[in-house]
This record gives sequence, structure tokens and C-alpha cells, in this order.
Amino acid sequence: MSELSNKGLGTRCVQGGYTPGNGEPRQIPIIQSTTFKYDTSEDMGKLFDLEASGYFYSRLQNPTNDYVAAKLAELEGGSAAMLTSSGQAAIFMALFNICEAGSHIVASSSIYGGTYNLISVTMKKMGVDVTFVTPDCTDEELNAAFKDNTKVLYGETIANPALTVLDIERFAKAAHAHGVPLMVDNTFPTPVNCRPIEWGADIIVHSTTKYMDGHGAAVGGAIIDSGKFDWMAHKEKFPGLTTPDESYHGITYAEKFGKEGAYITKCTAQLMRDFGCIQSPQSAFYLNLGLESLHVRMPRHIANAQAVAELLSSHKKVKNVNYPGLKTDKYYDRAMKYMGNGGCGVVSFEIEGGRAGAEAFLKKLRLAAIETHVADARTCCLNPATSTHRQLNEEQLITAGVPAGLVRISCGLEDTDDLVADIKQALE
Repeated sequence: MSELSNKGLGTRCVQGGYTPGNGEPRQIPIIQSTTFKYDTSEDMGKLFDLEASGYFYSRLQNPTNDYVAAKLAELEGGSAAMLTSSGQAAIFMALFNICEAGSHIVASSSIYGGTYNLISVTMKKMGVDVTFVTPDCTDEELNAAFKDNTKVLYGETIANPALTVLDIERFAKAAHAHGVPLMVDNTFPTPVNCRPIEWGADIIVHSTTKYMDGHGAAVGGAIIDSGKFDWMAHKEKFPGLTTPDESYHGITYAEKFGKEGAYITKCTAQLMRDFGCIQSPQSAFYLNLGLESLHVRMPRHIANAQAVAELLSSHKKVKNVNYPGLKTDKYYDRAMKYMGNGGCGVVSFEIEGGRAGAEAFLKKLRLAAIETHVADARTCCLNPATSTHRQLNEEQLITAGVPAGLVRISCGLEDTDDLVADIKQALE
């Protein structure tokens, strides 16, 4: 981490990760090259042996990406970070970096549906088992979920789309008691509103496609390591990090790179090498533009969401509202502890009239666009029953926790009065 690590969050958003030298580009340069030239084979050989820092093929690493990743490490308070081609790629690689066939994961059940499927279906085919617990489980239920082969505890700070808030400190305590790291998806709050590492989390993942980009311009993901989890203290659980990697010249990552560098180095040298889901330098450039205004945008997203949630909570056509910034919300106290505000700009609510009521409401909106997206500068919304969960009948929707009248609205950066007026006229 650079000397900026002790500066304010806004300063890190604007200037973190990259400090130009005399006569060098002020903006992070886009290194749009697949390969890098060296004078001798010996010079390149040192890179392959991880004896020197540098680049040889952009499938593994690229300078533009590394500048932006360094900024994310500073924002989250981590020791190292890397970019991936999408949020889903980041989650898979972050988990698979410490899991293998025969491993077990404990995960919150209140997580993004794509992540739930990744863990419960795709990774299960790879021999990785999972036990899901509710984010409101008792300590006894949480501890009972761990097994001898458990490698990680996983959750989301604010879940998409349920908007449940994870008790980070309690989950971290349980993970560490069982000798495993806590991995947290911090996409919705972003480090502007929540810094899970300060509450005991060990590994952070993001879909940078959302607030970090903030403009719907580029798909991407990121993994940030706190550099605090002691892999060697639990050597038998994490052989990929604590024993020689014969696919990479017999390197033992935890010994060579220590707590601060082992996890991300292995993920880059081994998994990015084999899966190749690198973020493009052009996308990383767009991401950095979004990061430069992240600290300015997030308060407006939250202010708009708070105003919309308050309108919805008092409207006769709305059955219930989920937003942790409301004092009546189940997770209000927890959100205040970890975020000090609502945490994000997403609100979900159930409207009277079920599927038909939701469809009618969405048709009447003028500012908000119907999109399969959240966390954008423009307000967007979705009714899962008529889109992502369209194949389910009414009974199946209730079982899935997605009632037919549920609407998810992601509040953008428009004027608050205009946004509230649009929702009010659509409801009426």
C-alpha cells in the first residue's frame, strides 16, 4: 500500500493506487497490450519464478489493472487486491483459491441468487459442499454448521435483493474460532459506507460493475485480501497456500509472500493463469473513473433511497418495505453499527395486487427504467416475478422468498423530488 493509506477515503478514491512520476501521464494509463518485451530470457525467467515483479502476459496481470487494484486495496484497508472480468468470477476465484474437491463452505442463505447457484450447484459439481445458515441464526446454529473440512465462511454485507444486513463481527468471530477466514461481498455498501476488514473480515469481493463503476459502462469484479489471516497457523486446512505448488516451481506461497501477499499471489499465479478471467485494461480504466467520484455519489444514492423508502412505507398500496435505513426495519440497528446510514441506494418493496400490480406500477414510471441492473447513476427497477423469476408460479415465488408483487428499485443520482414524484404518480 502507498503512503496514501492513512489519508481520507475521498483522497484515496481520487488519488489512490497510482502516483505519476515526472513527465508521466496524470491519468492511469491504459496498457492495451497482451505481451511485454524483455531483453533476455533470464529476465523473463525471473518473472516466471516469481523472483521479480513485472508483466509477461495480460491473461495473468496487466499494469492498468494493478494500479486500480491497488486503489481498491487502499479503500478497503487491505494488503493486496486483483481485478477479474466480473463479480461472479471474483467470487468463484476467491472461494476456489482456498477450496478444492472435498472442501466445505458455510454461507449465509441471504445472498445474491447467482452466488447461491454458484456455490450450491456449480461448485457442488466440483466436489465442494456447502451448508447455508440464515444471517439471523443463533451462535449455536452458526457454530453447528462448521465441519472439519470447512474452509471459509461467506456472506454479503447487504444482501441483494433481500437487503438483510450481516452481523460481520459475530460471523468473523465464529469463522476464526473454527480456523477459517470470513469472506464478505461488500458490493452494495462499498468501502465508502462499510469497511468489513475493520470488523474482522479477511477477504472482500466486489462486483465492480455496480456502484464502483456506477455508470453501467463496464462489467468487472475484484478480490481484496486483508493480509491478516494467518494461513500457516492453520496449515493443514489450506495446503494450497502452505505446501509447495508443483505447478509453479514448488513455491509455498504462505512462506514466500507471508500473510500480506500469499492469497492474492496464489490467486493470480495459479487461478488467473488457468482460468484467464482477467478484466480488460479498458474496463479497468472506466472503473477508475467511477472510483474517483464514488465518495461523492454514494451519499446521494443513500439520500434518494431514504426518501423513496419513507414514501413507500407510508403509502396505502405498499404492503411492506425493505430498507435498513428505516427505523422500523429489522436491520436498522445493525446497519447503524456497521454503516451509520442506510448503506446503499437499493430499496425493495411489495406492492398490492401481486404480479399485475407490480407490472402496472412499472409501466407508469417515467424516470426509472426497467433493467436487469442495480447501483447505477440512473434509477432502475425490476419485478423478479415477471423477469428473473418468471418461470415460477405464485406458490413457488412465495417459497423462494420473492413474492409476486416484489419490486426492487435502485435509486440513482436524479433530484430527490423528481424521483419521489415519479414513484408517487406511478403508485397512484
